[in-house]
Amino acid sequence: MSKLLQDKVIFLTGGGQGIGRECALAYAREGAQVVVADLDGAAADETIALLDGGGLAVECDVGDNASVEEAVHQALNHYARLDAVHNNAGIANPSLPLHETSEIEWDDLHRVNLKSVYLTTRHAIAALQATKGCILNTASMVGQIGQRNHAAYVSTKGAMIALTKAMALDYADAGIRVNAICPAGVWTPMLREWAQEQPNPAGIEQYLDQIHPLGSCPEGDVIADAAAFLLSDRARFITGSILPVSGGAELGYRR
Repeated sequence: MSKLLQDKVIFLTGGGQGIGRECALAYAREGAQVVVADLDGAAADETIALLDGGGLAVECDVGDNASVEEAVHQALNHYARLDAVHNNAGIANPSLPLHETSEIEWDDLHRVNLKSVYLTTRHAIAALQATKGCILNTASMVGQIGQRNHAAYVSTKGAMIALTKAMALDYADAGIRVNAICPAGVWTPMLREWAQEQPNPAGIEQYLDQIHPLGSCPEGDVIADAAAFLLSDRARFITGSILPVSGGAELGYRR
């Protein structure tokens, strides 16, 4: 029985840790060759070392045009094709309301979280047209339902959700599918850093468990499993979808 992503080449940003690393592991298990693009080249190398069958690590600043162009070039030079781009790289700091967010913080969040989608698409689109590939964006439930004291981050994820739908329409004629996944809480180094910024860090783990009706704040593997499906041919008629992978965190009334 063939694997879900057999022989596909996937360009994954932010694959050096957290959800990105879990996605790289899942993609490799399902038969893909993974290009792990990360600002931290050593972390990208560590991820590749964990993969069955190996892959390619590239150091990349996803908010910088020349860096993304070079990373995509390296991927194509190595594999001669791309079947998918997963825009997963992101930052979350600062955890502040809008008026307390500095201009530099605002610009950094939008450069890494949103401009990166523009840049990977710009440089990978010809390769994706050749394979009738797909694009996946890691958004967040906060982009749909909002979050207190996290204004700049929320704005990037809300924009990513809208952009996903626009891209799905723009590239449908080329046979390119574009979808987004929306985690709620997921234990990653970035979430743990955010938790330490909160007024009561000691109580944040209990809070994060309680907001998920399925019972706990998960690890990144639950996101990776959904991502692997969306990049596979089993999702061949799904585009413009904003898929919650949230344990029901957005449902119902809460105290």
